[in-house]
Amino acid sequence: MPTYIVLSKWTDQGIRDVKGTPERLRQYEQAGQSLGVRLAAWYLTMGEYDNVAIVEAPDDETMARIALTLGSQGNVRTTTLKAFSRDEFERIVRSLG
Repeated sequence: MPTYIVLSKWTDQGIRDVKGTPERLRQYEQAGQSLGVRLAAWYLTMGEYDNVAIVEAPDDETMARIALTLGSQGNVRTTTLKAFSRDEFERIVRSLG
């Protein structure tokens, strides 16, 4: 299953209700499960981004749907990166010829 790294920053709305983040995270995780999405890891971070999630989704369209749904709630702005495992990377490099 494809892996995605989701970098997010709280909006003004999101940071005002930061105490609600754990519950919103649980709701996000449950909604994703119904679409075959797995939240593999979530981290509070310091620096340019406020949190980082590692997400597995069946395909890019499903991940886009999740990202748009999350963004439309107004609590975070996200940057989503498609990630390739080490094995996938090695397979890609071998295919270069």
